[in-house]
Amino acid sequence: MTQRLAVAPASPRTATPSTAAPSTAAPQTTAPHTSTLGTAGLVTVLLGAFLPMLDFFIVNVALPTIDKDLAAGPAVLELVAAGYGIAFAVLLVLGGRLGDTFGRRRLFVAGAAAFAVTSLACGLAPDAWSLVAARAAQGASAALLIPQVLGTITAATDGARRGRALSVYGAVGGISVVIGQVLGGMLVAADLFGTGWRSVFLLNVPFALLAVVLAVRYVPESRATRAAAVDVPGTVLLTASLLSLLVPLMEGRAAGWPLWSWVLLALFPVFATAFALVERRAERRGDTPLVPPSLLRIPEMRRGLGIALPYFAGFGGFMFVIAVALQQGLRLGVVAAGWALVPMAVGYFTASLSGPRLIGRWGSRVLSAGAVVQALGLTTIALTVLADADHFSPLRMAPGVALAGIGQGLIGTPLFRVVLAKVPAARAGVGSGVLATGQQSSLALGVATLGTLYLSLSPSLGMGRALALCLGVQLLGSFTVLYLTTRLPRSVG
Repeated sequence: MTQRLAVAPASPRTATPSTAAPSTAAPQTTAPHTSTLGTAGLVTVLLGAFLPMLDFFIVNVALPTIDKDLAAGPAVLELVAAGYGIAFAVLLVLGGRLGDTFGRRRLFVAGAAAFAVTSLACGLAPDAWSLVAARAAQGASAALLIPQVLGTITAATDGARRGRALSVYGAVGGISVVIGQVLGGMLVAADLFGTGWRSVFLLNVPFALLAVVLAVRYVPESRATRAAAVDVPGTVLLTASLLSLLVPLMEGRAAGWPLWSWVLLALFPVFATAFALVERRAERRGDTPLVPPSLLRIPEMRRGLGIALPYFAGFGGFMFVIAVALQQGLRLGVVAAGWALVPMAVGYFTASLSGPRLIGRWGSRVLSAGAVVQALGLTTIALTVLADADHFSPLRMAPGVALAGIGQGLIGTPLFRVVLAKVPAARAGVGSGVLATGQQSSLALGVATLGTLYLSLSPSLGMGRALALCLGVQLLGSFTVLYLTTRLPRSVG
């Protein structure tokens, strides 16, 4: 649901990588004498994590207003939402490795400064395509920023303090959902200084600059003593694969499915196959590829990626579809649309806080329970809108969205812990990077697929039936998650 984990490097105390898989071992994290991360430093890096997490959710509520102001059109709106996630996904591991090489505080400062500049560019965008480009650049800056947060926490804390810091980091994701939905609507409605939807982006600027100033003073520097090289061919091919799939899905319908859209779709399996071959060859040479094929031979990792795809794609698509349906279908204002999803956000946040304790007692059964609860929530929303679409309202959808939020929190928060529990400690950084890349890619894919489906069907079927059909597709994803969670080991290390 959120960027729960980025490229989490191995602890400084991690054992030497085993000789069985030297090519994918994570580098040693840092030198032995890294300074301790104090309270002010922890607050600073958490502020840096909060802003990119918030930005995914706060923009959804503003999309219809952006459409009206810039005459963006539905397909471009999808790019505004998904372009951020695509850039984030393909550059996430690269951002982590740059931090390992050049210093995490240095990359944190650079990422926060870039996030401020790109947020300003979004807020000042003169037209829709300028906004799309600025959003992609904003996602790239987030990919520089986010990995340094967990890297710094891991390198500069230990013991109980590290555990508390990581727990707070997890809670930040839930808070970003709650604040994002409500704050986005309030900012657009307030129209501060005549900025309208632009304030959603401009708000980031002073806080990102504050993070820069505080980081220079309070965040200790750390870097890997043996950083992995950047996988440039893998990064390029992954980018080409995602763009060849997502761009035609988002733009093809609005353009009347021209020849270029079919050519790009035909190129997707070519790029994806080339990516797999290049990654396999890089691992055989002893390099550290972006997605090490040997990691996918670990059953828990393979099934975890299988869970991440339908879960995050469903969530990303839902947040886009529901924002458009509430404002364009029900004609709700931006504030009412934001408050309508508060029950979901609160349910997710509450489940997130309970997740670590429940996982300790029930293991991966928590994810299975979350899939069931999420399915119940989606079914409740679908039945409610089908029963009486004309009187569908935030109050009537509240029980369903609350259940869906609880279920999502029970899946999303523990997913990394459950999946990475069986990954060797020396390869945890690479494994979490792969899973986080899958997460961001899936969020973008959800916007492209469910968003396109809703926008295609709503003119002919109406808001109610189109929304119910999209929920039905997401429900199939919940059943897939349920099945795959039953294949995970029940106990979690």
